[in-house]
Amino acid sequence: MKHFTHSNALPLAAAALLMFVTAGCGRDSVKVYKVDSADTVVTPPPPAAAPAAMPTTMPDSLVAPDNSGQPQLKYTLPGGWKEKPLTQLRVASFEVAGNGKTADVSVIPLGGMSGGDTANVNRWLGQVGQAPVAEADLPKLTENVEIAGKPGELYDLAGMSPGSGEAERILGGILHGDDAVWYFKMAGDANLVESQKANFIAFLQSVSFNKLAAPSTMDLSQLPPSHPAIPGMDAGSAQIPAPDAADKPTWTIPADWKEGQLSQFLVAKFLIQGTGDATAAVNVSSLASDGGALLPNVNRWRGQLGQPPVTDDDIAKLPTIDASGTKATLVDISGTDARSNKPARLVGVIVPLGGQTWFYKLMGDADVVAQQHDALIQFIQSAKYPAGQ
Repeated sequence: MKHFTHSNALPLAAAALLMFVTAGCGRDSVKVYKVDSADTVVTPPPPAAAPAAMPTTMPDSLVAPDNSGQPQLKYTLPGGWKEKPLTQLRVASFEVAGNGKTADVSVIPLGGMSGGDTANVNRWLGQVGQAPVAEADLPKLTENVEIAGKPGELYDLAGMSPGSGEAERILGGILHGDDAVWYFKMAGDANLVESQKANFIAFLQSVSFNKLAAPSTMDLSQLPPSHPAIPGMDAGSAQIPAPDAADKPTWTIPADWKEGQLSQFLVAKFLIQGTGDATAAVNVSSLASDGGALLPNVNRWRGQLGQPPVTDDDIAKLPTIDASGTKATLVDISGTDARSNKPARLVGVIVPLGGQTWFYKLMGDADVVAQQHDALIQFIQSAKYPAGQ
């Protein structure tokens, strides 16, 4: 076995532009799914574009973004797997050969709206000539697997390639991370993929992510298209300084909050583990002036949970809390997480202070968020900001 490290990963901005492009992940036990003509499946509405029409790389007009601020992917490469050149979406890419046949392995991280598990599994089903399934039937295809030490999902899908008419099989795994959904996928000759099942699962279990320090700069090009404009930054401005330790507040941090990995635009991040696999995360960020105004930021949060935008009249009705001698706006949104396609809740607090705006966001499993609501408020109210704020 060989050990490798890759530092490439797809930023959230590019993923938001490419939410219809995804690839797969994995699980410990495996189920082969074959659709019999007698099976009755309730299918969802057809997608806007047929799977065959979906691109597999970013458009030529979109420059591949800098991924240096993303986690480094580490893994143990199974024997016989050979690395091959990366495409614009892949952070790892391999070829497996045997008995004159080949299989392709890809690793792709997507943030924001990655399309949802059901949409991606249905796309894989289409690639092996099988009919789509309804969201309610997805658990019938799902097996559990450990990916990077966390619970993931594995799908084993067999059928005939619509293009070649030959027997094809896909092993696909999905890992829902804090800031992205990771897709691990092996596709190719059915017998070869079946023979590589144990290696594929071992590969998933070997994956780990190097924790990176907070970036020294914040690349504005990585902001999602829906992000409000930042005052004082013209269209030609590429970067603004990221807050260093001297610029960060100090807080009283709840005992059950664990520090998470920082990414661009975050000043602090905390992970909260609930019952079972229920989790939530607290993100803290800061922008100059009003941070792009209250209404666009609230609507951006609402969009993350699939909720329609509100108006200035609705914003005026939002409650406030006292925070560091100022009135902070409290936002509470329930809906469906666009990353995982699962029910979620978001509690956000926006604090204007000393020429900056601080954004606190608690988001995740609804029960965990409900349990942590008061802890979030106390955390915010405990903040001691640097002089001048």
